[in-house]
Amino acid sequence: MGIVWPLAGGLLIGLSAATYLLLTGRIAGISGLLSSALGMQPGGSRRLGLGFVAGLLLGSAAAMAFLRQPQILIEASTPLLVAGGLLVGFGTRWGSGCTSGHGVCGLARLSPRSVVATLTFMGVAALTVFVMRHLLGAGA
Repeated sequence: MGIVWPLAGGLLIGLSAATYLLLTGRIAGISGLLSSALGMQPGGSRRLGLGFVAGLLLGSAAAMAFLRQPQILIEASTPLLVAGGLLVGFGTRWGSGCTSGHGVCGLARLSPRSVVATLTFMGVAALTVFVMRHLLGAGA
């Protein structure tokens, strides 16, 4: 039973991304949809962005209500979390997308730009974990 929920989640993510592409002709990247919801995306539909973000929040709330809730332990300080969030936001703007846009939708379309972007952010993430855990000893 341990593999059922991750598989179901992955299938639902793929299905929703494919449906979004078929219905709108656009890539379902979370950073772009959030930008649209906040009115920061030129040509983006604010209502569609707000609906997508609301669906993410409501889906998460439903999952928490009906499924086993994981124990979450955050050991980082608030300033470090804020700095990390700002860096992620900067990276998604600089890279013209995020893990959902490049890693899910772009790779599925065999986009060379998305392959490079995904390899870059996954490589940087692995390097960051290695440096933090093995060289600096944080979070080990």
